Amino acid sequence: MKRQWKWISLIFILTLALTAAFGGMVSADSKESRSDYLIKFKGDAVTASVQSLGGDVDHQYKYMNVVKANLPEQAVKALKNNPNVEYVEKDHKAKALAQTSPPGISQINADVVQNTGNTGNGVKVAVLDSGIESGHEDLNVAGGASFVSSEPDPFDDLNGHGTHVAGTIAAVDNNVGVLGVAPDVDLYAVKVLNGEGSGAYSEIAAGIEWAIANDMDVINMSLGGSVGSAALKEAVDNAYHNGVLVVAAAGNSGKFGPFNTIGYPAKYETAMAVGAVDSSNQVASFSSRGNELEVMAPGVDILSSVPENDYASFNGTSMAAPHVAGAAALVLADDDSLSNQDVRDRLNETATPLGDSFDYGNGLVNVEAAVH
Repeated sequence: MKRQWKWISLIFILTLALTAAFGGMVSADSKESRSDYLIKFKGDAVTASVQSLGGDVDHQYKYMNVVKANLPEQAVKALKNNPNVEYVEKDHKAKALAQTSPPGISQINADVVQNTGNTGNGVKVAVLDSGIESGHEDLNVAGGASFVSSEPDPFDDLNGHGTHVAGTIAAVDNNVGVLGVAPDVDLYAVKVLNGEGSGAYSEIAAGIEWAIANDMDVINMSLGGSVGSAALKEAVDNAYHNGVLVVAAAGNSGKFGPFNTIGYPAKYETAMAVGAVDSSNQVASFSSRGNELEVMAPGVDILSSVPENDYASFNGTSMAAPHVAGAAALVLADDDSLSNQDVRDRLNETATPLGDSFDYGNGLVNVEAAVH
């Protein structure tokens, strides 16, 4: 009898040990493989069906026979095979469709102007660059032309620079991507740079003439060379004398002692040379210096549109110039009786002084002050 009780005790102890061990293993597996699901039943007994399989019902919907439940993996398989279950689907995550207003927009007070209802409507802006991506979700392109013989359409399929510039000027207010300085301007793609980002002065001059012929109000040229050209200068002069405001990136040659490093066409008197500052309004190390410098704008870590419906941050006076082109459009939209010289004067006279004019020109463009 004693021996029998010994065996009974031993079996009981082993049973407890095995139960504890396997019970712990099952519990651990359940924790690792549980997820939230949405389950639609064809009949009643919803909660009981889920609970019987080790699931927890978190919510039962009022107007549909669906529950949200946290289930172990085995329960999911069982429910999918249950003829009384219409579907079992994972509780996927959604993201808010957000639109980013890049800091540069508020840095030049364009957001204040936009909040008054002025978004650049009716102003024609030509981007002389590598083209603009066709069909980008954040850009409405009204037209354009290509002057690069090897790339006969004005689309930015290979480079991305022109699409980025265009987004800073005019990315639309559509709850996705980014917001431009003047989101409702009429935007034109004038391709004068090839897929590698370079273009002959002859092509740039031809693009400028297209802008004159098509009654553009503002030209943005985020491009430049280190050598002048009589033909390019004449094209820029002609645009200006025909009422077009010519905005040009000052260049990315930085500071070289007391020497002027501004490139062409920004160096021409009839072009408005734009330098770059960072988010703290300090001149960017790469920004060219010189007496022709007129205003500064954000040009460091600038988020904007790029091809394939994407977005990226670039640095350069190429990124600063379109802030000014967009600002000019807002000034013109506020008062279309202003001449290009009037707009230029407003932007220069209302700029916020930042330092020596050789490095900073007249200072940071302030479109709120320019409009008012």
